[in-house]
Amino acid sequence: MANQIFDLEAFRAAPLEREPFEYLVLREFVKPDALCRINSDYPRIMHSGSFPLDSVKFGPGFQAMVNVLESEEFRKAFEEKFGVDLTGRPSTITVRGRCGAHDGKIHNDSTSKIITVLLYLNPDWDDAGGRLRLLRSRDDIDDVAVEVPPSDGTLVAFLRSDRSWHGHLPFEGERRVIQFNWVNDRSNQRLALFCHRLSASVKHLLSSFRPEKEPQPEDPARM
Repeated sequence: MANQIFDLEAFRAAPLEREPFEYLVLREFVKPDALCRINSDYPRIMHSGSFPLDSVKFGPGFQAMVNVLESEEFRKAFEEKFGVDLTGRPSTITVRGRCGAHDGKIHNDSTSKIITVLLYLNPDWDDAGGRLRLLRSRDDIDDVAVEVPPSDGTLVAFLRSDRSWHGHLPFEGERRVIQFNWVNDRSNQRLALFCHRLSASVKHLLSSFRPEKEPQPEDPARM
């Protein structure tokens, strides 16, 4: 099943970059046929922010991808690539459908995260904004190691470190991203999902009372 959705052969062959931190970028990691199925069954998300899977509805094509993300084969491939033992490490999955004006600020992932996996599922991308930038410094969005259009089933994966700064230029509109993380322990997993559920609930509540466009609360993960 994994090889029907993800190009794990290309993943295993791709070099791991070491500077400014350990990362890998692979276009068409999600295979084109699978990308079509996933997008057909993608959750309908009307607000910016990251949403845990239990707060959205999706179809079987999307669920098939989730099953592979949570599989032992997927975990072992990332263990081998990054040289990290992930045995017994829990994981979190969140989904984004839209990007807001306040998303994309430079940030680093929390110390509870071990590896971050981002899957970009937009069919194409022409805008200058919204392209993920892996950065060499914490305070300069133009100090770019690599810039990644969030499209074509592209994978971005990196080992969380004190130097794993990233962000993107402003963009407002549809921007489909899956974020998958291995985290240190169950308490980190519960806390991360609680924060995402709380953020999603706040956004839903605000949208009910504020039909006009309003600034959104800061999201716990701005990918």
